[in-house]
Amino acid sequence: MLGQLSSPAYLETPLTVRRTRGVRAAYPAPTPRKNRLLEALPVEHYERLVPYLEPVPLHVGATIYAAGDREKYLYFIVDGIVSRVHMTESGASAEAAVTGREGVIGIAAFLGGESTQTNARVVTAGYAYRLPRNVLKSEMATGGPLLHILLRYTQTLIAQCGQMAACNLHHSIEQRLCRWILASLYRLSSSEMTITHAQLSDLLGVRREGVSEAYGRLQEMGLINHRRSHVEVVRHRQLELLACECYVIEKRELERSLNADAARAHNMHVSPHVMPLVRRGNRDSVMVN
Repeated sequence: MLGQLSSPAYLETPLTVRRTRGVRAAYPAPTPRKNRLLEALPVEHYERLVPYLEPVPLHVGATIYAAGDREKYLYFIVDGIVSRVHMTESGASAEAAVTGREGVIGIAAFLGGESTQTNARVVTAGYAYRLPRNVLKSEMATGGPLLHILLRYTQTLIAQCGQMAACNLHHSIEQRLCRWILASLYRLSSSEMTITHAQLSDLLGVRREGVSEAYGRLQEMGLINHRRSHVEVVRHRQLELLACECYVIEKRELERSLNADAARAHNMHVSPHVMPLVRRGNRDSVMVN
């Protein structure tokens, strides 16, 4: 076990600590609206969920859900990157999908399967707000916009998994590395991030030496600045041209889905008579492997 992510009491502006260029600094955690699915909810529906959204820090290496775990919460990510990883009996691994503030972890909580066969692993530190499964089911029983938004997101997630399977089979390590960097920074809304060669080796399902060689070529071309585990994109457009088409396809599908949700929420007529959510009970702890 890596440890335990405790469940802090609900905070208006919880503080988290991040190390940036070697300096530790405290800053207010992002609000739930930073998650793009929650952002797409009409105001009335969003405000109904806020009292039940529990802030949870995401630490690098933590496993939110292991394969086969019963998913009791839906985690709306507001900062950071979580990778969905398949593990083989031999210990080999490969990434099936990546999730940031555009999505959620715990889709089995509303799809009815209760568990999935992937490990949801934190790759880049950040923050999430989790919603208990019983509250989620109560809200979805109303037939409101949350159900529609989550099902649309699931559709884009399935499309991403299929695209990544094709990418892993047909594209070079260099192309896949470019795609991974771009897809992650898109979700972080940043030009730089921190990730080790060992992490990328596990996610891409390749040897660590292959990652190092690909990094070296990108640096020689002046597309990135790379030192130790820190990566900064210097020439974003050129990196896009070097990446395979998977990044553009995935980004286009994701934006299409999110824009459709935002437009639907904007035009939606919301009835003032809404069903109450279930009362929140005692908080549990999140165990991470």
